[in-house]
Amino acid sequence: MATKRMNVLVYSGNGCTLEAVRHCVYSLRRLLSPNYAVISVDGNAIIKEPWTASCALLVFPGGADLGYCRTLNGEGNRRISQYVERGGSYMGFCAGAYYGSKRCEFEEGNQKLEVVGDRELAFYPGTCRGLAFPGFVYHSEEGARAVELKASKTGLTKGSLPDVFRSYYNGGGVFVDAPKFLEKGVEVLASYTQELKVDPGEGTAAVVYCKVGDGAAVLTSPHPEFAAVNLDRDSDIGGYAKIVEELAEDDKQRTDFLKACLLKLGLKVSQETTSVPSLSRLHLSSVLPNGTSDIMAGLQEIVSIVDDEEYIKDENDTFHLEKPSAWSLGSLAKALTGEKSEKTDDGDDDEDRIIDYNTVVKRLVVHEKEPPPSKETPYFNHDAFYANLKHYESKTQEAKDRFGNSILYGEVVTSTNTMLEKNTEILRRLPAGFTATATVQVAGRGRGSNVWVSPAGSLMFSTVVRHPVSLTSHAPVVFLQYLAALAIVEGIKAYDVGYKDMQVKLKWPNDIYAIDPLSNNLVKIGGILVNSHYDSSEFLSVIGIGLNTTNAAPTTSLNALKPPSPFTLEKLLARILTTFSGLYSKFVQTGFDKSFEQMYYKHWLHTDQIVTLEAEGGVRARIKGITRDWGLLLAEELGWEDRATGKIWTLQSDSNSFDFFKGLVKRKV
Repeated sequence: MATKRMNVLVYSGNGCTLEAVRHCVYSLRRLLSPNYAVISVDGNAIIKEPWTASCALLVFPGGADLGYCRTLNGEGNRRISQYVERGGSYMGFCAGAYYGSKRCEFEEGNQKLEVVGDRELAFYPGTCRGLAFPGFVYHSEEGARAVELKASKTGLTKGSLPDVFRSYYNGGGVFVDAPKFLEKGVEVLASYTQELKVDPGEGTAAVVYCKVGDGAAVLTSPHPEFAAVNLDRDSDIGGYAKIVEELAEDDKQRTDFLKACLLKLGLKVSQETTSVPSLSRLHLSSVLPNGTSDIMAGLQEIVSIVDDEEYIKDENDTFHLEKPSAWSLGSLAKALTGEKSEKTDDGDDDEDRIIDYNTVVKRLVVHEKEPPPSKETPYFNHDAFYANLKHYESKTQEAKDRFGNSILYGEVVTSTNTMLEKNTEILRRLPAGFTATATVQVAGRGRGSNVWVSPAGSLMFSTVVRHPVSLTSHAPVVFLQYLAALAIVEGIKAYDVGYKDMQVKLKWPNDIYAIDPLSNNLVKIGGILVNSHYDSSEFLSVIGIGLNTTNAAPTTSLNALKPPSPFTLEKLLARILTTFSGLYSKFVQTGFDKSFEQMYYKHWLHTDQIVTLEAEGGVRARIKGITRDWGLLLAEELGWEDRATGKIWTLQSDSNSFDFFKGLVKRKV
C-alpha cells in the first residue's frame, strides 16, 4: 500500500519571515490547486511528524538560514535528506537556496552581516555565494530590485518559457561554478544577465536543479514566487514603485518560469491559474419554525449597532448582520451597475492578491422565515438538505438534540471550524447540533499541522456538540472523534439502498480511507478535527469534518468509488448529521459500550496490525484495539518471533501519530 503525495509543505518555523511564507503559499496555491494542499509547517512537524509519505514538495522560503540550521540541524535535516533521496522534491527560495547548498558564503568579511559555513543538506554540491547584488538590509526592502534572468531552454523543456524576464531579488546569492557540476546532476535553469557583486566562478547561475538520489531540488536565489500585485507600490523607499512596475510588466513570464520549475520537479501544475477567492455572504437558516429567531435572540446581547447597522465582533471575526430583503435590494443595485453581488468586500475584488481573511468583515444574511432559495446559493440547495434531513430523522430513534436543524452556509468561507471554534462568544450561545458548512474553504484546518484540502466537491462542515461534564465518568468527551468517524462511515453506508458495501474504512484516530479504484491503494478521503472548550458545566466541542465527495482532485472521492448513483452533498450531509445525532444520543446513555466497540472495529484498518513504537525504544507491538474508558490505543508488546510478552502499551491520540503505511506509531510534541 502507498499513500498519495498531495501535500506541499512550506516551512514557517524559526528563521523564515512571515512575508516570505505568505508569498510562497499565495503563488503555490494559485499554481497547484486543486491538485495539492499547500500547508505551512514548523520545525517540530518536520522533526516529529510522519509527513514524508504524503509530501509532494517541501519548500523553504526566504529569511535567514541560520535559524533553519538551529532548528533542523541533525534529525530534521536527516529526515529532509532521506525524503529527497527517496524520491521527494525540495524547493528553496533565497535563504532556502543558501540552506540547500553544501556551503553558504554570505557577505564574507562584513562583520555585521557575515554568515559563512557548511550546510548539512548539500543538495547543490558547491557554494552559494552572496550578495549577488549590493544593498541588502535585514527585514527591509531597501536592497530589493528587479533582476534580469535568462532562462535555460535546455534545462526547462516543458511549458511556455520566456527568454529573459525580471524577478524580485533581495539578498540572494549565485551558485559558484554551477556548470562544472553537470556530471553530479546539476543543471542551470536561469542565470543573471547583469554584473554581480561577488565572484561567481564559471557562469552566473541564479537558479539550479539538482538531482539527489531518486529525488531532486530546485534552488533559486531570486524570488520568482513574489508577485508584483502583493508588493507595496506606495512604499517610501526610493525607486521601489519602479521596481514593482517592472515586475508587473514581466508577471506572466515570471509565472511561466515558476510553473516550469514545478513541472521539472514532477508536480502537476494547473492549466488555469487559480485566483484568490473572495469570501461570500453567509446564510443562517433553520428547519424549525422559530429556529433562526431563537438563535438571533440568544446572540442579541453581543450585537452592536454602528451607523444603524448590526454587527457581532468576536475574538476572531466580525460579522455584519443583514436581512434577506436588504441583501436582495443590494444585490439588485449591484447587478444594475455590473458589480459582483455574492462576494464580500475584501478590499479590492478586481485584484488577485494576498488577503488577510481575518480582517474581512463577514456578511451574515439572517433567514428567519424560510431558507435561502437556490438562486441565492446555487451550489447548495437548502430545500434538498432540509427535506433529506426530515426524511432521515423520521427513520431514526428520537434524539434529544437533532444535529443540522439550524445551519450556517457560505459558498466561500475561511474555515467552518474556525468560524465556530475561534469565536467563543458566539459559540457559547449556539444550540447543540448547530452546523456550519461551505462549498469552498480557503483556510481549512486539520489535526496537528495538517490542513484538509477544500476544493468545491468536498463535503465540509463543523458541528457544535454541548457535552455535559457530568457525563465524563461513563461517556468521556474524547470519544467524540470516534463517534464522528463512525457517523461518516455508517452514514455513507446508510445513504440509500445499495450503499452498505461501500469500501470506506477508519484509520485511528480520526481519518477516513478508501481504496482508490485506479491504483488499488488505500488513500485518505476524509479527516476529522475536534476542538473542545470547557465552559462551566459542559464541554463546548466543535467537530470539523472534511470528506472528498464529488471532486476529482486532489485524491479519490466517494463518487470515484462507483456508488449505485452519485452522492450529492446536501443528502450526504443530512445522512451523516442524523447518524451522528443518533450515535451521540446513545453514547450519552451507554458510553462507548460493547456495541460501539464492535461497530468501530468492523470499520477500522488496524486489527492485529504489527507496528513499531518509536517512543518506546522501537519495540514491536500488535494493535489490539482501543480502551472503552478513555479511547486509548491498545498495543501488545511482541518479543522473540513476534510472540506476546504480556506487556500492554496504551497510547493517547493527542500524543502519538500513526503512520499506518509504515506501521509506525510516533510520539508527537
